[in-house]
Amino acid sequence: MSAVDATPTARIRLGRFMTSVPDSEEFAWRVLILLNVFRLMLGSLLLAVFLTVTDPYIIGSANPSLAWGALLTMLGAGIVEVWLLRQRIPSSEVQIYAQLALDLTVTTALMHASGGVSSGVGGLLVVSVGALALLVPAQRAFLLAAVTALTMLGEQTVSQLQGGTDTTAYAPAGILGAVIFVIAIVVQVLRHRMLETEALAEQRGVDLKNLAELNQYIVQHLRESIVVVDGDDRLRLMNESAATELGATNRTAGQPLREVSAELADRLATWRRGGSAPGEPSLSLDSADGATTIIPHFAPLGSERLSGAMLIFLEDTSLLAERVQQTKLASLGRLSASIAHEIRNPVGAMSHAGQLLAESPGIGPEVERLTDIIRVNGSRVSQIVDSVLSLSRRDKTQPERLQLKPWIEEFVQEFVQTLELDEKTVSALDAAVDIEVRMDLTHLRQIVWNICDNAIKYGSAAVGAIAVELTCGRLETSARPYLEIADRGSGIDPDKIEEVFEPFYTGADGGTGLGLFISRELCECNGATLRYQPRDGGGSVFRVVFADPARWQRVS
Repeated sequence: MSAVDATPTARIRLGRFMTSVPDSEEFAWRVLILLNVFRLMLGSLLLAVFLTVTDPYIIGSANPSLAWGALLTMLGAGIVEVWLLRQRIPSSEVQIYAQLALDLTVTTALMHASGGVSSGVGGLLVVSVGALALLVPAQRAFLLAAVTALTMLGEQTVSQLQGGTDTTAYAPAGILGAVIFVIAIVVQVLRHRMLETEALAEQRGVDLKNLAELNQYIVQHLRESIVVVDGDDRLRLMNESAATELGATNRTAGQPLREVSAELADRLATWRRGGSAPGEPSLSLDSADGATTIIPHFAPLGSERLSGAMLIFLEDTSLLAERVQQTKLASLGRLSASIAHEIRNPVGAMSHAGQLLAESPGIGPEVERLTDIIRVNGSRVSQIVDSVLSLSRRDKTQPERLQLKPWIEEFVQEFVQTLELDEKTVSALDAAVDIEVRMDLTHLRQIVWNICDNAIKYGSAAVGAIAVELTCGRLETSARPYLEIADRGSGIDPDKIEEVFEPFYTGADGGTGLGLFISRELCECNGATLRYQPRDGGGSVFRVVFADPARWQRVS
């Protein structure tokens, strides 16, 4: 979309205005049109004076017939020029010399018919020479001035030979020629400055346009999600990250924010009314794909504050949660070290002692039952220790790019062979082949293994529930890749959905209650999310939504 925030928009518009300075060709046509308008107006005025003031004549006092012909020629040529200039034929360069020749011929004839240079009619050539000198280089401008001055002197010579004037009229003719030269020089100075200004304006326009495009590129490729609206809550700017979060793939500048995201529009209206401080939980909303929670932060732009333009930062709480998890990692690391030394060794000794006791001759059934309890619970504690130790190694992620469909097929084959299951128990459904994700392969395998293992252990207890299905795809709203593990088990009680992700929660005897908790933690440290949803027709669906490809492609 077009740049919409205050500064990039202003720069783009200024750049367009600066670069709209007309080029030499366009400017020449504009000057020629204005000169022709002046010619028509002047010809009409002189013709009116000629027809109304006849005793004595002001225009054409020496030769009314010649003056009448000159005025008609001026008006007729001006009318023809209107059509030629609209059609832009012939070229502007030809038009420059043709119009000078026209004005020089008509004005000289009119001046001769009015009594020579002393009539003042020759001064009208100052306008024509000045305007046309603005369109040509200095050498040609001085040539035009020289031709005009020589024409004035030539007219004076003809008038003297015909007895209309005497030698004293040469002085005014020379002065007029000098004035025309001065006008040509002044116009050339102005033309030189105009060209410098135009070149500078064009360069500034290019610089501003480049800067605006650079700003736009930076904004669009920021990992932070940014939205800018005007005082009427109409969209001015939304970068790609924000569009992905809000599912606004077809946004346009000027579109009402409510049409893009009704929830965000409601949060903004609440904040404008002063209902909540920016970043308060009451202003949070879910992303379009439901994978994350967004907290908007509002920053007024300009002096109007609450009622004016607004800059909105959309904070992805998953990033905040990731920072919190990094803090937890340090504590878990210290805890796991203590567990390794303080728990594992005693548990190992206890299990070994129970094994030796079970192998002793002559023990009764009661002692065998007690040794079985020692063995089972010792094994369970060891599993808990191993699980907690795996959490302490979360910070050592080594994300890799992989094609998801081939990986799922390999995983299903390994899972079935390792647990010696029937091939129909776990299956990989058809999916798109071009889905690429970025994740630690060890973590991904552990996550999917935990979920599939739970489905086999607990889900298959339901009558007829024999299949676990794995598939992958992309979310419709944000195109983020996902992997789904679905079963036909008894499902999870809606009141306990969040509890199953808590540590040490287990719905069956013998479990550690850490499988789903560890799976979610491993997802978060890879920028992914793990969500549960009930399956239509009964059963469970666990969905792993991977990190946004648009972000990790820019980072990598």
